[in-house]
Amino acid sequence: MKLLQNILKIVLPFLFALGILWWMYRGTDWQAFLSSVLHDMKWGWMLFSFVFGILAQLVRAWRWRMLLAPIGERARRRSCEDAVFVSYAASLVVPRSGEVLRCGLLKRADGVSFSKALGTVFTERVVDSLLIVLLTVAAFFWQVPAFKRFLDETGMDLRSFLGRFTETGYLVTIACIVAAVALVLTLVARYMKKGKKVLKNLWAGVSSLRKLNNLPLFLFWSLMIWVCYFLHFYLAFFCFDFTANIPPAAAFLIFCISTFAVLVPTPNGAGPWHFAVKTSLVLYGVAAGNAILFALAVHTIQTGLVVVLGLWGWLSTTYLQKKRIQSNKPSNA
Repeated sequence: MKLLQNILKIVLPFLFALGILWWMYRGTDWQAFLSSVLHDMKWGWMLFSFVFGILAQLVRAWRWRMLLAPIGERARRRSCEDAVFVSYAASLVVPRSGEVLRCGLLKRADGVSFSKALGTVFTERVVDSLLIVLLTVAAFFWQVPAFKRFLDETGMDLRSFLGRFTETGYLVTIACIVAAVALVLTLVARYMKKGKKVLKNLWAGVSSLRKLNNLPLFLFWSLMIWVCYFLHFYLAFFCFDFTANIPPAAAFLIFCISTFAVLVPTPNGAGPWHFAVKTSLVLYGVAAGNAILFALAVHTIQTGLVVVLGLWGWLSTTYLQKKRIQSNKPSNA
């Protein structure tokens, strides 16, 4: 039974993602798509966006190390960086598994308490969730004047604007929301079933926020993570002529919407992310064919970066582990 559950954890998210992707790309001319990516896309902008994709993960690792210190858990900077790299790649296979895996890697590398580390990860998620909600609200109000101006210029009212959604589009949106809520409820139920010791250590991880020596720096790192994520996303707009002129404020709102889509438990948000980005771009006047091209190209290439960083982190972790084992062996006199 447990084996079946583990298999379903991998298979169901993939099937859900594949279902949405098939619906979105079922009529795609793949030869034209590849030609556009290889010849029309400005790769310099994509490579530039990689800088911020890497930096986002590094900053997350540095912030995590800050949270561990007040609860007496000393972790090396490189160990945290490698663990974060691997965690993102692992979540491509089993959604959300990376959060647990990076705690295990840090325990193996530096002897950090697994449950305390998991508590700090929970703290990270709370802080990140609050930040993205605040940023999304700010982005929405930032875009209200532009939204009104768009309706006036096109002669649309709100009903006709929302009518640009197809019935299937509404169904996909509802399915994504239900899946995200189910994930949250499952995680809450799982933590409630844990023993007192584990819950105590989880609370110790959460309470580390109050014991931070430099709270302003922690908040700065937290904000910088989202700044890097946004630049990683926004710079990709300049890869294509049809998205290059989208204003930063509009791009930021699209980024926030796509971030919520990643809450749906699919590998790296595949499917829901594509749908959210494509729909948002269409509402901002980008042709549907170009919008789905952008979503697929950007997600695929930037996911490749996650895989490369994950492999680097795993090789680095393995190498350092072997090096420590060899250094601890008694030398033959």
